[in-house]
Amino acid sequence: ENLSFSVLLRPTPAQLPFMNMAATLAISDGIAEATGLTSRIKWPNDVRIGGLKVSGILIETVLEAGKVDHAVVGIGVNVNFDPAKYPEIASTATSVYRETGTKTDRGALLHVVLRRFDQHYDRVKAGHSLTGEWARQMETLGRRVRIAWRDQVVEGTAESVDEQGNLIV
Repeated sequence: ENLSFSVLLRPTPAQLPFMNMAATLAISDGIAEATGLTSRIKWPNDVRIGGLKVSGILIETVLEAGKVDHAVVGIGVNVNFDPAKYPEIASTATSVYRETGTKTDRGALLHVVLRRFDQHYDRVKAGHSLTGEWARQMETLGRRVRIAWRDQVVEGTAESVDEQGNLIV
C-alpha cells in the first residue's frame, strides 16, 4: 500500500546536512508532480499535507576513521492506505489516497521521488545549498515550538534555520 525504501549515499562531511533537505524536498516535489497535491515540510524530517504527516525520513550515517563511509536515507510515504482505519494515527497521519480519493501507482511515485532526489543530490554534490528552498517549504517557521533533546527542553518561536538546517528558536 505504501512506499518504504532506502537510498545509500556516499556524501562528504560537508554534504551531510543537506541529505535530509534533499529527501524531504524530493518527496514534496514528487508528490506534487505525481498528484498535484501541495505539501509542506515540518522541521526536521516530516512531509505533511494539510497539517497531517504523509512521509517521514530517517538517516543513518556510518563513520569510519573519522570519515563518512556512507549514509542510508530511509524514506516512508503513505500512499494507498486509509489512516482512518487506524485510530492511533487517524488524527495525525494522511496518505495520498486519503487526499485524492484515488489509488496512486506506487512505482510511478517512487520513480518521480527518486528522480527528484537525484536532482537535489546532484545540486548538493556540485556545491549548491538547499537551505533556502527547504526553508521556503517549511511549515514550522513562525510557529511556537517545543523541542526536547536529551535532558533539555527549549520553547519559543521557530524563527529560521541556519545553513546546516538547524532550527533557530
